[in-house]
Amino acid sequence: MNPIDFLAQYYDSRSKAFKILVEHGKLVANKALAAARRVPGLKPDLELIETAAMLHDIGIFLTNSPGFGCYGKHPYICHGILGSELLKGKEHPELALVCERHVGVGISIEDIQRHNLPLPNRDLIPVSIEEQIVCYADKFFSKNGNSQPSEKTIADIIDSLRRYGPDKVQRFKSWVQMFE
Repeated sequence: MNPIDFLAQYYDSRSKAFKILVEHGKLVANKALAAARRVPGLKPDLELIETAAMLHDIGIFLTNSPGFGCYGKHPYICHGILGSELLKGKEHPELALVCERHVGVGISIEDIQRHNLPLPNRDLIPVSIEEQIVCYADKFFSKNGNSQPSEKTIADIIDSLRRYGPDKVQRFKSWVQMFE
């Protein structure tokens, strides 16, 4: 599958959202592939990682995210689940799991219930090595339609995760130990 062609099925290739997704996806894919190559003993599927990194945010067009040029009816936090449903419908179950499990460093059922999040009542935490790698790499790059993308530092990512709890910080730190 060519992920850019796949995105073009849902986004106008001249749109702001498409340009943001492709640019962000390429940055995440490069970071994810570099991380995957550091753990050859875990046998990560490089093709799956590259495609998943390009498509992990495909669901944003269904969210109300005007900064990205998206005017859907759902809150942004739902973009992973929405993308997952889309990819399941196209018979890409592994890509769908990456989509639904990449938000934050994963969202637990406890978080969903405690914060009354508009998400399915189940754990949405990366499980496979490919899911973990894409989620890890995604944390280094924000989607931003207004400026040049830059890579965040590990310290900045950890600082941004602190407000979500020590378990989120620890999960990211474990990925740093594994993938750096």
